[in-house]
Amino acid sequence: MSLKNSIFPILAVFLAGCGGEPQTSAPAHGNSAVSEHEAVFASPTERPTDPFTASNYNDVRVTHAHLDLSLDFTSKVIDGIAVLDFERIDPTAQTLILDTNDLDIALVEAGAGEQFVTTGYRLGRDKPTIGAFLEIDLPEETNKVRITYTTSPDAEGIQWLSREQTASKEHPFLFTQFQPLFARTLAPLQDTPAVRITYSARVQTPPELVAVMSAAQDPDLAAGGERDGEYLFEMPQPVPSYLLALAVGDIEFKSISDTMGVYAEKYILDAAASEFEDTPRMEEEIEALYGPYLWGRYDMIVLPPSFPFGGMENPRLSFLTPTLVAGDKSLTNVVAHELAHSWSGNLVTNATWRDAWLNEGFTSYVENRVMEALYGEDRAVMERALDMVSLKRDIAEAADPATTSLKQPANQGHPDDAFSQVSYAGGMFFLKFLEDRFGREVFDGFLRQYFDDYAFKSLTTEEFLAYFEDNLWSNYSDRVSEAEIRAWVYEPGLPDTAEQPKSDAFVAVSDNQTAFLSGEKAAGDIPSAAWTTHEWLHFLNTLPAETNLAQFTALDSAFGFSTHQNAEIANAWYLKAIAAGYEPSFEHLEGFLIRVGRGKFIYRLYASLLDNERGEWASSVYAKARAGYHPIAQRRIDDIFNR
Repeated sequence: MSLKNSIFPILAVFLAGCGGEPQTSAPAHGNSAVSEHEAVFASPTERPTDPFTASNYNDVRVTHAHLDLSLDFTSKVIDGIAVLDFERIDPTAQTLILDTNDLDIALVEAGAGEQFVTTGYRLGRDKPTIGAFLEIDLPEETNKVRITYTTSPDAEGIQWLSREQTASKEHPFLFTQFQPLFARTLAPLQDTPAVRITYSARVQTPPELVAVMSAAQDPDLAAGGERDGEYLFEMPQPVPSYLLALAVGDIEFKSISDTMGVYAEKYILDAAASEFEDTPRMEEEIEALYGPYLWGRYDMIVLPPSFPFGGMENPRLSFLTPTLVAGDKSLTNVVAHELAHSWSGNLVTNATWRDAWLNEGFTSYVENRVMEALYGEDRAVMERALDMVSLKRDIAEAADPATTSLKQPANQGHPDDAFSQVSYAGGMFFLKFLEDRFGREVFDGFLRQYFDDYAFKSLTTEEFLAYFEDNLWSNYSDRVSEAEIRAWVYEPGLPDTAEQPKSDAFVAVSDNQTAFLSGEKAAGDIPSAAWTTHEWLHFLNTLPAETNLAQFTALDSAFGFSTHQNAEIANAWYLKAIAAGYEPSFEHLEGFLIRVGRGKFIYRLYASLLDNERGEWASSVYAKARAGYHPIAQRRIDDIFNR
């Protein structure tokens, strides 16, 4: 049975249940090759509405936002005025519905040009996850609304750090994290990846601080001007709301090329600029493969340790965790990942979070290609091998098998659920499967055309599959089968056709591990001087459960894992130490949990502590560490303790 006859009726039921949007912006479906047979991946005539937005973006569409923001670090609130330009998709529409979360609305006006009048509005009841809708009456002939409001000190998308929580201990810090649905904690918006807007902003801060955004930075500051507490920003390219971003603090800038540089607190600025100095080469490699970078400058900011992610691909200004600054460029694949999002995710965006693999899987694939181009095939294979281990783990641990297919289930409880290794590594291995079947040269040409055709647009999995059929599969119909594609996209688990990466370097590591565990070789005799982070991660991740405490002591004595400065290696060691009950690590683990807020590490560490009957100890550490974690991390860890 074809996918059209098996999968698409299910999709039709979903569409009927949530309404849809006419497909007006996607490239036309169909070509001469496809017209000779019935299309398998028929592009739907309507697109599913994002269930995590209350906005009526199918009727009225916001096109531009201007934000006037005044920051109060004492009260931890932002006083804001949002002016939103909109167009009426339905000319009879009389209201605009926006998403909000914990916003105190003071005044709502509607107007045209520069003239505004007070208008009626209704603020809905707050709902878990999505917040409250703001429905605004639209008088005839109006094309703008202006909303005056104040944010909440507890806004989940905004973290306020006291000066004591920063490296300098002299000034406070603020940064935002809006993916997947937290832009509504900063301003009333149509907070869905299906809607793209241009934006501008005026941000007022204490005069000693610097503000930066995911936009063209303040021209006075960029030209070498002094800090003055008022910063202006412009983002001329349309972006989904989750890519709005703001950071404010005692930060400085260091250039690494004419079009790239790093913002950071002074203590880490030079080290970060050195660590990320290969980023211009990364951009050159991606441009050679998939077309020009279309965003102007590309800068990075290293945030305080409480930032809960490795990186966030905010356009023009990627947000990065300080745990990437390892001193040997071994973790710069995360930088490549965030840069790659400038094509996959930022330029071409998933329309709903059920389709998150279109962002993360494509980006992980491009990231791996960049690592291969810059550092050789061996490194790319090692990284894919580690990713495969993580992917298999996430599949095995999934509470719901439906979440282990690339297309996420319709009953998502929270869009965060889509951000597992299934979307990242699973999506990458699907594209690697297609590359192997169609050939790299052919597949690269297809991806480049895809990025061109869907630039500054959002699409669903079904629209991608229809495009794939029209522009690649129909010309090489014998390369893959319908059943193979269905297994990757819609069926749970890991398909049999997935690559199983084999690294010669990892084989040598395993041989040395075996010799150590058997007593044939002492820890200090392991020839590890030239090992990369990836080799150490393979060594630690594959330590068997029966590794005894004497062997843990020997390894720790030889290599200092309990106090290791590479966060990836330290995290891998702590996970093994927890399971083994290796007590000497726990003092250092406590410091790590208090110092590091990156979710990739701390979520699994807390879960492992609970699984290994260390709940009381974990609770005592969390009580000390929680205030320093980002609100997103706090919610995730609270859930771990309450499961």
